[in-house]
Amino acid sequence: MKNRKVIIIGDGAVGSSYAFSMAKESIAREIGIIDIDENKAKGDAMDLTDVIAFNDPKDIYKANYNDCKDADLVVITAGASQKEGETRLDLVEKNLKIFKPMIKQIVDSGFNGIFLIASNPVDILTYATWKYSNFPTYKIIGSGTTLDSSRFRMELSNLLNVDARNVHAYILGEHGDSEFPVWSHANVGGLHLYEWVNQFGNDVDEKALLDTVEIVKNKAYEIIKLKKATFYGIAASLTKISKAILNNEEAILPVSTYLNGEYDLEDIFISSPAIIGNNGINSVIELPLNDNEMERMKQSYKILNDTIRKFF
Repeated sequence: MKNRKVIIIGDGAVGSSYAFSMAKESIAREIGIIDIDENKAKGDAMDLTDVIAFNDPKDIYKANYNDCKDADLVVITAGASQKEGETRLDLVEKNLKIFKPMIKQIVDSGFNGIFLIASNPVDILTYATWKYSNFPTYKIIGSGTTLDSSRFRMELSNLLNVDARNVHAYILGEHGDSEFPVWSHANVGGLHLYEWVNQFGNDVDEKALLDTVEIVKNKAYEIIKLKKATFYGIAASLTKISKAILNNEEAILPVSTYLNGEYDLEDIFISSPAIIGNNGINSVIELPLNDNEMERMKQSYKILNDTIRKFF
């Protein structure tokens, strides 16, 4: 990474939360904020500058699209947000109209870094970013099910009374209602989840395990109902992905990535574990799914693919 420079597009609840998270980390040395409300972007940049004295030095400022030209990473959180009663797929048409001219301005600046997309529906908008930018697919990443998987790990952690950092489990597929858990590869401390339950979880039954998935799938709707939006969790997820890119960590995260034959699927951005470094997606990890999981992955693919074909 040449400049360790990040441009954030969209300074709403998600964008500003991500900016704050990044301001507290030793990842980027330069953070620019772009928003249609320039006063909001300028005010947030000024406010975030007050964080710097307590952390590593960095430059935080209100940016414009020309500032993308030498950025290492452009993170997009802009777009219409999900309202109570809406699914993520309800936002497609609104946000495609926003994305097309926005991506053009980024590319026209001379930007040659990595795109990280958080706006919903993230799988569709990650695909759109690829189409509108003409960038190679490995340089375009959607936040995907990184947040969903962290929620899943947390719910399993609470159920099993063990540190979430020792729970390894994925939610894959669409970041949305067709997402699914990969029970076949879930493990705790090196033991398969069911082996752990047999040894240490005498009061945990199948229903309790399945309930964790329902909590994960409905959590965003519950938060939106209570406080109109979700932003802290996705901000932390974006920070984790950004760290993997800017620090060249070769981290494995379940992100929305382009499939070209993996899981027998093609021409789609959908969540799968992937190795992430400073080139973007280094490799997609094709997990050997069981029959039920493979069927669920194909259902997710069909939902996303049917939507994509309406617009592309």
